[in-house]
Amino acid sequence: MQTFNELYDRLVKAAVQNRVAEEVEEIRKLDFDPHQLDCLLRPKDYGPVWRFGKCDCCDGDGKNCPTKCLFDAIGKDEEGNISIDIEKCVGCSGCIDRCKAEKLVGSRDILPVLNAVNNSEGPVYAMIAPAFISQFSDKVTPGKLRSAFKRLGFAGMLEVALFADILTLKEALEFDRKIHDEKDFLLTSCCCPMWIAMIRRIYSQYVPHVPGSVSPMVACGRSIKLLEENAITVFIGPCIAKKAEAREKDIADAVDYVLTFQEVQDIFEAAGIDPAQMEEDSRDHSSRAGRIYARTGGVSEAVQATVERLNPHRAIRVKAIQADGMPACKEMLAALKEGRTAANFIEGMGCTGGCVGGPKAILNREEGRKNVVAYGNQAAYSTPIDNPYVIELLHRLGFDTIESLLERSDIFTREF
Repeated sequence: MQTFNELYDRLVKAAVQNRVAEEVEEIRKLDFDPHQLDCLLRPKDYGPVWRFGKCDCCDGDGKNCPTKCLFDAIGKDEEGNISIDIEKCVGCSGCIDRCKAEKLVGSRDILPVLNAVNNSEGPVYAMIAPAFISQFSDKVTPGKLRSAFKRLGFAGMLEVALFADILTLKEALEFDRKIHDEKDFLLTSCCCPMWIAMIRRIYSQYVPHVPGSVSPMVACGRSIKLLEENAITVFIGPCIAKKAEAREKDIADAVDYVLTFQEVQDIFEAAGIDPAQMEEDSRDHSSRAGRIYARTGGVSEAVQATVERLNPHRAIRVKAIQADGMPACKEMLAALKEGRTAANFIEGMGCTGGCVGGPKAILNREEGRKNVVAYGNQAAYSTPIDNPYVIELLHRLGFDTIESLLERSDIFTREF
């Protein structure tokens, strides 16, 4: 029988050549698992985590069985096999890491993405997460990566860091409007779906303290679709959880598909594209604030700097605390509940190190963090207040003033 990886590799190569239908006909003549094929062809019909095969890998005491889930998304079916609840799964990938038999895998969206690139009437845009810098080699600049996506057939590549700039500005405005007492506080980061899910599902008493902001991914997708009719949006990052976030009902209008860095690497290899050899197509739009979202403490630092630019004389300054990794996030919220913190800006990131420590990052988190810091330091602007591209984009989207970010509820706002 063909293994999942063999099936996946065959179909990725066929997708690059726009001949998936023909390859599927050939595969159907072989010994293969039809469930695996269906998952690859129709990933949106399944959750962010797929199970292949029967759960016969434990030795009877259950020690190797990843049945515990912070979000209560794992159960067992009538045959004793692990079952993933699509509605509850946030794609944290913890169960995948714990499954010693490797019968749980993260979803793959490559086939529908390449079908859209090859056959869609509308333009398909790659939206690259702030953690992307040097993930595909230290020789791959943002401009070279943009050219590589265009070689694949994408209409263009946008850095989501520009939209992190906008969300930084929005959350700085929220802080300036709401925090006037030593007991006031905000919980963020809007960019991490695992952190937001933890607050909404486990610590719901703190939901009123979460600014009603969409993630930079959603902000980018919605903006593209507003500005370009029939556009298709593809987010690319180190995170499986973003696949679950893109399907949440109130924000499902923004992002059509989500790929991980590793999936994109697979596409480049199948297409014979070396991004390091591409020509430069540089478009430097984001500030330092948006670029450093990818590492722990980046959101806090960005908002703190922007608040100081907005209102340098305010009496109460940003006093931030951060945690990364779900256990540390739980401990930080426990400390908040017990009154053991004096912070007024509380940032959580689901992965250790922040987004650079995501399960589908190519680089280790230390190297990823170093690259993100260096890229942030190269930015021409320190905060979104200083960034003329932020102001220009907001005007194109119909925002007359930066303060109107708090008045409108269509593009950058959601209700928790």
